[in-house]
Amino acid sequence: MRKPKGFMFDLDGTLILSNRKLGSYDAIPGAAEALAQLDDLGVPWIALTNGSAYASRVQAPRLRAVSLPVPDERLFTPNSVAAKVIGDAGYQRVLVLGTDGVSEALTELGVTCVSPDEADHAGCDAVYVAWHPDCTMPHIHSACEAVMGGAALLSASDVPFFATKEGRSFGYSCAINGAVARVTRVEPQPTGKPSAHCMAFVADQLGVAPEDVGVVGDDATAEMLMAREGGAIGIAVTSGSTSADEWAAQPPEKTPHLVIENIGELVDKLGLR
Repeated sequence: MRKPKGFMFDLDGTLILSNRKLGSYDAIPGAAEALAQLDDLGVPWIALTNGSAYASRVQAPRLRAVSLPVPDERLFTPNSVAAKVIGDAGYQRVLVLGTDGVSEALTELGVTCVSPDEADHAGCDAVYVAWHPDCTMPHIHSACEAVMGGAALLSASDVPFFATKEGRSFGYSCAINGAVARVTRVEPQPTGKPSAHCMAFVADQLGVAPEDVGVVGDDATAEMLMAREGGAIGIAVTSGSTSADEWAAQPPEKTPHLVIENIGELVDKLGLR
C-alpha cells in the first residue's frame, strides 16, 4: 500500500466518542498522540465530521478541551462543503432543516438561510437537511413543497448511524431525507462523506491529490466508500461502529486498504517515521 501524503480523520468513533446528545466528548486513546506525531513529521491533516450541529469555531475548542490538538482551521463539517456547493450552484435562498447551530455555520460561510418556521419561506431554490432532532411534520411538509416546486435537495449526511459512548446512534438527517425523498421522489445530494463533493474538498484543503489522501474512519458507508470511489487510501479503525470481523466482511467497494485498532497505531503501521 502506498503511503498517504495527507490525512483526513473522522471524528465520532475515530478521534472521539460523544454521548448521543453530542453534549460531552471523550478522546479515543492514542488520538492526540497520533495528531502530534503527524505534526512533528510535517504531514498535513484535517478532521472532517459528518456531524453538522456546530460550526468549527464552536466544536474545535471542545475537542481541545479533551486534549485533542485540533485548531479551528483544521476542523470541517458537511456545512463547510455545503457552502461551497451552494455558492458554486448559485442558490440564493436555502431552506434549512437543522438546529440554530447549522444555520449559524452556514450564515458565517455566506449562505442565506431560511427557517421552515418563518412565515415567508417560499421562493427557496435549495433545501438543506442537517442535524435536526426537533424536526416536525410541518418542517418536512415545507421541505417537500419546496422540492416539488423545483428546489434542489441537499443534505449534510445520508449515513444512517454514527458511533457514540452509548453505542451507535441514528443520524437525524438520514431519517428526514427518507421522509422527503419518499414524498417527492427526489433523492438528496449529500455534501458530507462519502460524496464526491466532500472528497474533492478534502484533497483541496490538504493540498494533495485525491489518490494521496489517507481517509481514516470507522464507517464503511462514509469513509471507506468515499476513499474507494475517490481513488484515495482507506484506513479503517475498530474504535467506533465497525469491528475487525465486520471490516473483513465488507464488499470490495467498502473494503479498507488497512485496518488498525485505533489511530494511535497509524504512524507505526504506515512506517511514516
